[in-house]
Amino acid sequence: MNNQKIAIILFNLGGPDQPAAVRPFLINLFSDPNIINAPAPIRWLLARLIAWQRTSKAQGIYAKIGGGSPILPETRKQAIALQNRLHAQGYTKLCCFTVMRYWNPRAKDILEQVKEFAPDHVVLLPLYPQFSTTTTKSSLQEWYAMAQSCDFRVNSHEICCYPDQPDFIMAHAALIQAQAPQYFGPAAGKKARLLFSAHGLPQKIVDAGDPYPQHVERTAMAIAAKLGLSSEDWEICYQSRVGPLKWLGPSTEERLRDAGRAKIPVVLVPIAFVSEHSETLVELDMEYRHLAEEAGVPDYIRIAALGVQPDFIQCLSKLVQSVLSQRQLCGSPMSNCLMDR
Repeated sequence: MNNQKIAIILFNLGGPDQPAAVRPFLINLFSDPNIINAPAPIRWLLARLIAWQRTSKAQGIYAKIGGGSPILPETRKQAIALQNRLHAQGYTKLCCFTVMRYWNPRAKDILEQVKEFAPDHVVLLPLYPQFSTTTTKSSLQEWYAMAQSCDFRVNSHEICCYPDQPDFIMAHAALIQAQAPQYFGPAAGKKARLLFSAHGLPQKIVDAGDPYPQHVERTAMAIAAKLGLSSEDWEICYQSRVGPLKWLGPSTEERLRDAGRAKIPVVLVPIAFVSEHSETLVELDMEYRHLAEEAGVPDYIRIAALGVQPDFIQCLSKLVQSVLSQRQLCGSPMSNCLMDR
């Protein structure tokens, strides 16, 4: 396998790279049937209506971080780090590519580059540790549809999810201990509440069978166990709720207010994000920090997204090598993670 040409496709959601890209990005997002499950004509209209309603607010959010999302350059850094790690392990004919789901570069663009590379094997690696129909399934579905449309046929290997992969857990634990040593380091002497904040989902998507909250729980429990925490030291919460639908709870806002009332410091971990973007840099670092201060939280520490943390890159490297050797990656068959292709 080391002597064969291997293409690694890293999938991420993407984000607008300039203010003018915000509306088309939102249209792409809400046109996804995994996000809005409605007949195509209705979904087409709803996507444009929602994008029209939200463009101005979203542009204001991105203006706070320079006018665009950093998620593409962050993902490319991860691709380079992973490629270098695998080259060092003998996979010298391997190349990493990045695909964004809702903004450039899209699957159809990268497929042309992959075809020119002419790999013997393709590894599909979503940067979503916890499986959801709205992320992993959506990204892989688009890839397969585009591959079929351009008649691209090659041995393909999917990585479904890795919510409690040991190196992934170690990466989170190491960052928590390094960035909040007074609360969770080896010589910690103070008490704080560890909040694992994950991007929310409408409850109806979960009720339809999406396993995302169970995967989030697996990640949180594994990190807490790695840190030797008791159940009262940590909690899962959900952020980024929009619209009138019922969403997963409890919300991060609720838990910050609870901590403020109890005068307990908070260490917040973006458990489902592996790259910095607007939900971490604006929502967590600005909006929730302000909320925590108003609520009376005595200390608020936001742990960084994993990025190119060495243990996380090692996690991705092991996932690639495992799938190439045909070893099972998930705790259940792929079909049990709703991979309905």
